[in-house]
Amino acid sequence: MSTLLDKIIAEKKIEVRDLKQQGLSTEERSDDLVISDFKKAISNHGQINLIAEIKYASPSQGIIRQFLDPIAIGYIYYSVGAVAISLLTDQKFFSGDLKNMAALKRNFPLPVLRKDFIIDEIQVRESYINGADAILLIASILSKQQLQDLLGITRSLGMAAIIEVHNEDEMQKAIDCKADIIGINNRNLDTFKVDLQTTHKLATLAPEDCTLISESGIDKDADIYALKKTRVNAMLVGSAIMKSNNIAKKVIELIDAGKH
Repeated sequence: MSTLLDKIIAEKKIEVRDLKQQGLSTEERSDDLVISDFKKAISNHGQINLIAEIKYASPSQGIIRQFLDPIAIGYIYYSVGAVAISLLTDQKFFSGDLKNMAALKRNFPLPVLRKDFIIDEIQVRESYINGADAILLIASILSKQQLQDLLGITRSLGMAAIIEVHNEDEMQKAIDCKADIIGINNRNLDTFKVDLQTTHKLATLAPEDCTLISESGIDKDADIYALKKTRVNAMLVGSAIMKSNNIAKKVIELIDAGKH
């Protein structure tokens, strides 16, 4: 029986095929889309830094929030102190849109992460052209060779890459590829169930010089206080923010918990 992840990857292969047939409109990045230092932004010491995500839907939760102008959301994130913005760009399963990335870059001086299921070099170049400062590379859907190749291309273009892991084998794969930013996903991508203990278990395995991000399932102060027992540098939060009746208040709450 195919999992939801299998279905997503099958769709990505179709998207990649179509993108290759169409070709990229350009290989160049507009001069006003200056690359920001994503790793530096999320590595402020003495706190757990917030990467705030723009996420309208997910396969596990359905509609998270009815469409709200991403620029309006970006303004809130920037004005109350998020260190970076994560933009989900998958359309079919997450109701995202890559076209919003350049607009976010042009309006706010925050690094922007493209969060998607990247399986091919052309998606990396597409991310670069559209203004991404960083991309997500998911260890579970890529071989070690693919991961090394895509990481090398990403770095050659001046972008950063989060290598996302969920278990010990994937953590070792990231380490073998000399990842300098590792995202520990508390959500199992096969079952979509969340366990915050995943971060606590895997953080101890990461190299000391690696920047660590905890992803998925972070919802309240207590979750963040627990993360402080690890050496996590940043947290990536989407659903808890986008579901909130008061986005600004929720972001401030998360940031304050990360500081105290």
